[in-house]
Amino acid sequence: MVSRKDRNQARLKRHRRVRAKISGTAARPRLAVYRSNANIVAQIIDDVAGTTLVSASTLEKDFEGNGGNKVAARAIGRTIAERANAKGITEVVFDRGGYLYHGRVSELAEGAREGGLKF
Repeated sequence: MVSRKDRNQARLKRHRRVRAKISGTAARPRLAVYRSNANIVAQIIDDVAGTTLVSASTLEKDFEGNGGNKVAARAIGRTIAERANAKGITEVVFDRGGYLYHGRVSELAEGAREGGLKF
């Protein structure tokens, strides 16, 4: 019998490999993405201080619509960019979280770029 590989385990392995190479600083924090089937979450993190500076999610009460599609991902990207600009953050390091840079992850990145973040 052929056993299937666990996709989430493979994603976490990729994520750990990438995180060994990138980290967020106060000058250039990390924009981390988490994607589930129903929602998408983005956080801007200062890894040196170990704090989350800004976050945005489709789970928030003021978010309307379906959280698991490209339209929602682009809206979350714009939202996190607005909140980051309000705190004076203009440049970030993008952490795709082990996901392919495709679909909702790329839409979130494009929305953040539209909002004024540079990466």
